[in-house]
Amino acid sequence: MATDTISACTGSNLLQPISEIINLPLDQVNFVACQLCALLSAFCFRLYLHPSKTSPFVRHVVATLLGFYFALFCFGWYALHFLLQSGITYGIMILAGVEHMHKYCLVFALAYLSFCQITRVYVFDYGMYSADFTGPMMVITQKITSMAFEIHDGMARKEDQLNQSQKMLAIRRMPSLLEYFSYNCNFMGILAGPTCSYNDYIAFIEGKPFRHREQEKSARLQGKTRLNDPSPNMEVIRKLSTCFLSLLVFLSVCKVFPVERNVDDDFIATTPFYAQVVYLYLSMLTTRPKYYFVWTLADAINNAAGFGFNGYDSDGAPRWDLISNLRIMNIELATSFKMFLDNWNIQTAHWLKRVCYERCPYNPTAATFLLSAMWHGAYPGYYLTFLTGIVITLAARAPSGLFTVCIVSHGSADVTVANDTTTSSKRGS
Repeated sequence: MATDTISACTGSNLLQPISEIINLPLDQVNFVACQLCALLSAFCFRLYLHPSKTSPFVRHVVATLLGFYFALFCFGWYALHFLLQSGITYGIMILAGVEHMHKYCLVFALAYLSFCQITRVYVFDYGMYSADFTGPMMVITQKITSMAFEIHDGMARKEDQLNQSQKMLAIRRMPSLLEYFSYNCNFMGILAGPTCSYNDYIAFIEGKPFRHREQEKSARLQGKTRLNDPSPNMEVIRKLSTCFLSLLVFLSVCKVFPVERNVDDDFIATTPFYAQVVYLYLSMLTTRPKYYFVWTLADAINNAAGFGFNGYDSDGAPRWDLISNLRIMNIELATSFKMFLDNWNIQTAHWLKRVCYERCPYNPTAATFLLSAMWHGAYPGYYLTFLTGIVITLAARAPSGLFTVCIVSHGSADVTVANDTTTSSKRGS
């Protein structure tokens, strides 16, 4: 196959020479190249397709087409699963009606994701992460299910049945097919996410970031009028610097403590148990910068396009953390295990809380753990982790009603939690 063509399943071979020169797998090279192209596209998207210069229709079309091209470049025709899963669930939304579509969409989206994960792991590519198209599908599944529940909240439930978060995120009209695919498959989040609410995304596309998010009442701070469209450039530079440092640390130390050695037969047979535990900790420690790089770069891409603005802090500086997935300093300088967990895989924690914990009428903690296990994949270790976590969480629950929902991050043994003190929140639907 020529190097400038896209393989049927594993993406483009165009960058194969670069992959051989730097001695990294082609799928990783393709992923980073597409994310860098997405970053450049994001700047252009903000400058030349700004809401003041073009219509939401054009922004939706460009975001969707670019997103699918990047997916095709990385995953080949496996990327069709993204369209198929999204297309079928949209049909379910239209045909099932707002009363029950959220349940049907949740069942189908999870079943489709699980089918792809099982066949990838046990049928076609056991134990390998090459051409892992199920990673983006995990984020798309979050978006599909979140949207279905938010449409149900906005069109089938009464206002007094919703908590404050559900009122803010509720969708009051059925999205068009273009809006739906743009939300699920836009170039800013197609490869690495993070997930976001539909209302936040549409507000960004239409140039109305303040439409439903609560902002301070004062229009002025320290004598300066606030801008409705602050520049993200300094924030993007800061996050790209973090990406560079994370990648440098990962490439320099990951070969010293390779994760694969934890399951090496010779290592297990010749190393004392306490040394194995220490090595496990160190290998996990050196793996984290990889996730710092991927998630921070994804955040920077969204910010470069103008998405992610979350109001102003107390000093009047713009905040660009609306869809951030982690807080690195809080993780590395955590003074407790809880603090560490609260700052890892943040958007997935929000998704589990909003879709499952707040709504499940029976044993929500166990149901949330089970949903997290199903979403993460087909490896038995996930289920062992989450089923054990149910018992640990129930035993550790504080009298104040705090709960923790442990979530193993995709592809690693790290965990995170979502905390909630609103034990009086209404559950249902």
